[in-house]
Amino acid sequence: QVQLVESGGGSVQNGGSLRLSCAASGFTLSTYCMGWFRQAPGKEREGVGAIDSDGQIVYADSVKGRFTLSKDNTKVTLDLDKLRPEDSGMYYCAAGCWAPALTPRAFTVWGQGTQVTVS
Repeated sequence: QVQLVESGGGSVQNGGSLRLSCAASGFTLSTYCMGWFRQAPGKEREGVGAIDSDGQIVYADSVKGRFTLSKDNTKVTLDLDKLRPEDSGMYYCAAGCWAPALTPRAFTVWGQGTQVTVS
C-alpha cells in the first residue's frame, strides 16, 4: 500500500525554523517526483516546492530563499527558515508528479498533513 506520512510540524515564533519530513512506504521514494503543499483555513491548497527524481527543484516565490527541499531514498525533507505568520497552515507531502510542479492536480498520492503555526 502506497502511503506518505508527514512529521515535524509545530508552533514557532515569527522568524523561527522547523524541519518537516515525509516518509514513504509502498514505493521507492527516490524514483518519484515529490512535492510539499500547504493549506490555511479558508484558503486553497498551494504548492510550496517540488523535486523530481533527478533532483530538479521548484519553489513558490513566497518561500524562495527561506525554505529548502531535499530528498533521499527514504524521506523528503522541507526545511522552513525565517518563518512568518502567513506560513501557518497544514503542510502536506505529495507524490506522483511527472515533473516538478506546484499544482495539486499533478500529484496522485497525499499524506495526512502536519500542522505549522507561526505566531
